[in-house]
Amino acid sequence: MDTERSPAGNPWGLEPLLDIGELDAYLGVPVSTVYDWRTRGLGPRAYRFGKHLKFALSDVRIWVEQQRDPESPASPERR
Repeated sequence: MDTERSPAGNPWGLEPLLDIGELDAYLGVPVSTVYDWRTRGLGPRAYRFGKHLKFALSDVRIWVEQQRDPESPASPERR
């Protein structure tokens, strides 16, 4: 295995994984909200390592983009 550091800062070239505390801080929501989203199938995809949840940064970014409100149609001018 090549032990030189990759640009991402780890020797394996894996993307960063966030734990649930890092995710709630990033999103600005309580941990309970993240767990609620997961039970309802609404949150970002996660990896489970035993009892620990980890969220790939790319999955979180995709999920955040999907939460964006659709562009509202241009409202007609009022006369």
